[in-house]
Amino acid sequence: MALVVLDASVIIAVLNEADAKHDAAVTALTALPAEELVISASTLAEILVGPYRAGSRAERMVEGFVADRLRVEPVSADIARRSARLRASSNTLRLADALVIATGEALAATTILTADRAWARSSRRVRVI
Repeated sequence: MALVVLDASVIIAVLNEADAKHDAAVTALTALPAEELVISASTLAEILVGPYRAGSRAERMVEGFVADRLRVEPVSADIARRSARLRASSNTLRLADALVIATGEALAATTILTADRAWARSSRRVRVI
């Protein structure tokens, strides 16, 4: 089974046609043979900030996208430890980013999809759009 973990940057780009990475994100998601698309619970929080600021219409759009297409993976103790190790070994990786990568590693994801080029140094599973 092909399992793909998505970073917030990819989801935000897919949902926002004005985003500079929109076309690349849509192309990448369309091309991936994913049977299951997963986001970390921390990614869910990240992608909801803008819609919560924008209002109920934006909230419904994002919540609907998540409900229809994505599985939200809780941050388990194992994922928390993996992300702490990743964060400790890097001077540039933010904890939110480490949580996404750790989620992909813990689930043995086929791909961790992001727009952040720096992630490629953290895991062989990372693919940059």
